[in-house]
Amino acid sequence: MDSATVEKIIKEIGNIAPAHEGEHVGRVVAVGDGVVAIDGLSKAVMSEVLLFEEGKGKKLKDTLSAGGGSSSGGETQGELYGLILNLEEDGVRATILGDTARVSEGMTVKSTGRILSVPASEELLGRVVNALGEPIDGKGPFKKTKLMPIERQAAGVIDRKSVSVPLATGTKAIDAMIPIGRGQRELIIGDRGTGKTTVAIDAIINQKYEPEATRPICIYVAIGQKESKTARIAQQLREQGAMDYTIIVDAPASAPAALQYLSPFSGVAIGEYFMDKGRDVLIVYDDLSKQATAYRQLSLLLRRPPGREAYPGDVFYLHSRLLERACRLNEEKGGGSITALPIIETQEGDVSGYIPTNVISITDGQMFLVADLFNKGIKPAIDVGISVSRVGSAAQTKAMKGVAGGIKLELAQFRELEAFMQFASDLDKATADRIESGRRMVEVLKQKNGAPIPLERQVAALYAAGHAFFLDVPVNKVTEVERQLMEFLDGQYSKTLAAIKKTGQLSEDAKKELNNAMEEFRLAHPELFATK
Repeated sequence: MDSATVEKIIKEIGNIAPAHEGEHVGRVVAVGDGVVAIDGLSKAVMSEVLLFEEGKGKKLKDTLSAGGGSSSGGETQGELYGLILNLEEDGVRATILGDTARVSEGMTVKSTGRILSVPASEELLGRVVNALGEPIDGKGPFKKTKLMPIERQAAGVIDRKSVSVPLATGTKAIDAMIPIGRGQRELIIGDRGTGKTTVAIDAIINQKYEPEATRPICIYVAIGQKESKTARIAQQLREQGAMDYTIIVDAPASAPAALQYLSPFSGVAIGEYFMDKGRDVLIVYDDLSKQATAYRQLSLLLRRPPGREAYPGDVFYLHSRLLERACRLNEEKGGGSITALPIIETQEGDVSGYIPTNVISITDGQMFLVADLFNKGIKPAIDVGISVSRVGSAAQTKAMKGVAGGIKLELAQFRELEAFMQFASDLDKATADRIESGRRMVEVLKQKNGAPIPLERQVAALYAAGHAFFLDVPVNKVTEVERQLMEFLDGQYSKTLAAIKKTGQLSEDAKKELNNAMEEFRLAHPELFATK
């Protein structure tokens, strides 16, 4: 071989670049109940995604990676991933995001260097996705999405704006007495079967009455719920025309604890995509009690020290860092907002439990739903005495503020007098009148499930109730008379209702029109006003 050939070979060898870079790997040393202990991975970071090397199948299309880009996602079988939740001296502990049966001791685990993220885009509207943002409604994969990290620092105080724009729920009792504003966090709390989910779903349905330009994007996060319940809610939203602007994130009771723990963070990450674009978002967490239970299960498996009620010490931080991401941004940041309606289930009405008191302290108010009222047929079964909105009338239109002023006080006094009445044999006329008025106000505030009421009709009904319109109506006929009055207003005074809706105010002219309408209705239907 001549010298020229040797030099050529040496030169080519020098130009060869290594085909593979070094990889950061570890080995599974223990596995059980969806949690793995891994030896090695000394450079791992919290919430990093791991790849189990023996996991076969199609790729998850980088659904779990962080940063921008696009993803098509949608495969149910993918490479097997894990999520680091514990950093320890001699290794890490992680939870398996998928089929736990595919993981065994001795398996090689590769670090991806990526933080867990979920896909988000307008394509998700009207869809049902799992806790990892993959579609599970059988309508095919997404074409173009942006990846949003599930853990993100909440906006700082300087980047926020005070809550002042109302978010109408369509429930008279809420919009009148415990109003919700865009960017607020309002807790819905009560025993099982008291109508908590119904209140939240009605709020989502009610957004169809909002102008399309200002209509909030709605996200319903089902945590540990029966799949039949979630399917029923999805069907209800479709029938009401609300699914067009709604996304359902589903982590059912059959899902691993890790996915139940992650699903609220996935929901708010998707919400932040729209908030960053200057849109308003309404997100319902149903319910955070089950997320706390899933997190306790994970923490105990990860060998974290248990605290009160066996919950880990950071369970407060779990919910606070989630709910703090709900806010209203200032104009410099785009002016978007996320309004959160977390749901908490109590046991026998005990609001002094660990998780209820935690979430009450994080939120801007709570709606307390009571089994006693629910069983009496008073729906929504809201206890006015201990329900509160810390944003208050700042998030009410002037029209609603004008008619709702004294309702809360009247109802609270009525509840006290009603309890006292059980022991008193003789009542003076003033007390008896107040009780009769209170009974009719309770009837006016009753509502059917899945039937939210537009703001202008709420204002008209409460205006009539506040001006003693129902005082001569038998208590058991109040709901029917109110329905007929609303039909009369829709037919004869639709312009008045339209003016209230457009301006958000109850002008003197509108009051005169409503007074005339009530008088006309009374003269046209005298038979409805015979109390005897």
